[in-house]
Amino acid sequence: MASKRIVFIVNPHAGNDSTGSQWPRIQAMARDRLGYFTSYLTTKPGDATRITMTSLIEGAELIICVGGDGTLNEVVNGFMDEAGPSRTDALLGFVPTGTGCDFIKTVPIPARIEQSLDTIKEGYTKVIDVGRLQHRNDHGLPVTRYFHNIVSFGLGGEVDDRINKKKSKAFGPFISFIWATVVSIFLYGKKNIRIQIDNSYDKKVIAWNIAVANGQYHGGGMRVAPDALIDDGLFHITVIGNLSLAEVFWHLPKLYNGRIKDIKEVTILTGKTVNAFSDDRVLLDCDGEQPGSLPIVINIMPAALRMITKKS
Repeated sequence: MASKRIVFIVNPHAGNDSTGSQWPRIQAMARDRLGYFTSYLTTKPGDATRITMTSLIEGAELIICVGGDGTLNEVVNGFMDEAGPSRTDALLGFVPTGTGCDFIKTVPIPARIEQSLDTIKEGYTKVIDVGRLQHRNDHGLPVTRYFHNIVSFGLGGEVDDRINKKKSKAFGPFISFIWATVVSIFLYGKKNIRIQIDNSYDKKVIAWNIAVANGQYHGGGMRVAPDALIDDGLFHITVIGNLSLAEVFWHLPKLYNGRIKDIKEVTILTGKTVNAFSDDRVLLDCDGEQPGSLPIVINIMPAALRMITKKS
């Protein structure tokens, strides 16, 4: 009989629909390393969150996500309720098979399936922070959701919207995000945004994009917050300010090589609570998904989740 103690949640559509065909091989390798477990394949958005919640209520001790950052975001949300973590004793494991998987560039989890399963077997755990995002969805209804990596607003939300509508990840994360970013830069524009951080910062800015980061990377490898740590109890907030169109393209490589701090129009701040408003339509990016638009309230949830990683 399959064990309810260990639960695999698998997104067969992750990695441009390749995870489903890989799952029998992954399942066999996982059984060799972990013994018996229960597994579920998702069929639609929201499944991973629902299955995680149900599994934790039924006593699961280890939830293993197989997919990309979007699937991992859903599983993380399954660990949380309105007040925060629902089960502080349960563990989260991750087998990355998605197109982006930016989070593992910050957290020491191997990209190769075999090595990520070995890491789960070794069982070293790290307590990580989680962000809580409150906003309104496209229907104007209030929504609370959690994120493990980065929420951004501005150009990042436009890029997500373009990628998800065009389903353009078939060319891989780097090319897909570069293409969507370049197109969005030409069609988008800077926005007037008021941002408040804790009780120490309140400013109206003209910005291309603002990232509220728990991890360092998003958008298929953009190192937008090179100093971010997943366990310091702080967000690292990167404001990409009033650059001209030519300056945006001139500095674009710095988004990938970690030199974003060298741009004088970029401001980097830290804080625990972020509020943002705009009279413009400013779309959100939450761990690679486009859930809505400003206004938002974001809070850090320190030490909210126990995740299996390699020893750093």
